[in-house]
Amino acid sequence: MTPIVIVSGGTKGIGKATIERFMEAGFDVATCARREADLVQLQQELQTTFPQQQLFYKTTDMAIKSEVEAFVAYIHSLERPIAVLVNNTGLFAPGQIHNEPEGTLESMIDTNLYSAYYLTRGVIEKMISAKKGHIFNLCSTASITAYTNGGSYCISKFALYGMTKVLREELKPHGLKVTAILPGATLTASWEGVELPKERFIQARDVAESIWSAYNLTPGAVVEEILIRPQLGDIG
Repeated sequence: MTPIVIVSGGTKGIGKATIERFMEAGFDVATCARREADLVQLQQELQTTFPQQQLFYKTTDMAIKSEVEAFVAYIHSLERPIAVLVNNTGLFAPGQIHNEPEGTLESMIDTNLYSAYYLTRGVIEKMISAKKGHIFNLCSTASITAYTNGGSYCISKFALYGMTKVLREELKPHGLKVTAILPGATLTASWEGVELPKERFIQARDVAESIWSAYNLTPGAVVEEILIRPQLGDIG
């Protein structure tokens, strides 16, 4: 069976660009998002662009454990080997620890950390059995830099970065690769309304190309992490 690539949160931004890059290379993809209408639109668009490839999808709120488990069950129902897992789902809310709204930390952890944790746990045994595969976790420059207005977002992204490092050590003996992607300001919906030229941002396609390049190394080499910033430096 043809291997698939799994990309969570695939209807826009880095997720969508990553799906397009792998489908361009001949892969079928399984993805998810909260809004079914967005998934239907994505499938229709990509079927036109890549008529030889398949996009599988399931409506999923990755912040809810039971829905992540349902997405995992859907992936297993496809009965495909898993070549790549891209934990892309994420949520940003600015704020400071001492004054951000109650529940912000829980929301950030559920979306930015637990989504990746439970999806990875759900598919990893299949990848271990195959003794090959590559996991990419979309971390952030906020995983390594404490921003004044980062609050719980920074906490969740630091945690995801730590999880990525632990997972890499666990999976080395099984032939699996694990890469942390740490992008700075990328031109996605998170920056809507900001009056800056698009050239000031990283493009989502840049991140997707970095993932694709890291995936294409020989089996004996791994890019452990990729740090990408706007050429003129961080924004904000």
